[in-house]
Amino acid sequence: MSTGAKSMLLATFYFAIMNIFIKAVSHLPAIEIVFFRCGVSLLICFYQLKKEQLDWKGTNRKLLLLRGVLGTIALYTYFITISKMPLGTAVIIQYLSPIFTTILAIFILKEYVKPIQWLFFIISFAGVFLMKEFDERIELTYLLIGLFSAITSAFVYITIRSLKEKEHPLIVVFHFQLIGTLSGMVFSVPVFEMPAGIEWLYLLIIGIFTQLGQLNMTRALQQDRVANVSIINYTGVIYAIAAGFLLFGEHYGWGTLAGIGLVLAGVVMSMIIK
Repeated sequence: MSTGAKSMLLATFYFAIMNIFIKAVSHLPAIEIVFFRCGVSLLICFYQLKKEQLDWKGTNRKLLLLRGVLGTIALYTYFITISKMPLGTAVIIQYLSPIFTTILAIFILKEYVKPIQWLFFIISFAGVFLMKEFDERIELTYLLIGLFSAITSAFVYITIRSLKEKEHPLIVVFHFQLIGTLSGMVFSVPVFEMPAGIEWLYLLIIGIFTQLGQLNMTRALQQDRVANVSIINYTGVIYAIAAGFLLFGEHYGWGTLAGIGLVLAGVVMSMIIK
């Protein structure tokens, strides 16, 4: 297994922990969770930048700004789907982003994808829409929001890949956290709800595991081809379904499970071919 693949596996695990605690506070406004998530990570990232004596401003500021804006939009829309859907379903829809990433990488980064992989991608998409047909909890509006989040995340991955060997991973992550914190602070003012009791701890945990996940994801995308490592994100589906069942009492019918099976089958076959 390549170094990039190992980094992405770690990132997926850390993001799985993050997702569990986001679901636990999903009654709070999504933009408010964005603020706390990015705010905690921003402080950690700033400390790490100082420790390694790195200039936080970077040199590719337009790309860094684009990465931050796109990442914030993807994050906000993703949190909406987590609050409105079962955790496993929201994560599965979000994890269509590697497919969009692979498609975009063909045109933007000139990366090659084997023709047979397109069939596997179609199988995964078919699985998502099968879930929609058999799960009444998946409303069309939030499905479209989830797809939009996945597409935006794909552009984020491409942007990170474009910064390979141009910026330190910490600098790339810092700009995302900075823009997310500022955006969250401004737009959460009209809808802010004060967290209660243990929710403060949950928000802190979200920020910590966000930082761990972001650093490992950035390293992975800069160490290996986008098509190779982004597809590994799908392992997070297993975490999400298990957590949803064990912690939040989420159950799935046979039709939904069949859709999940198609998504996972398409991914596994694509990884075997790769």
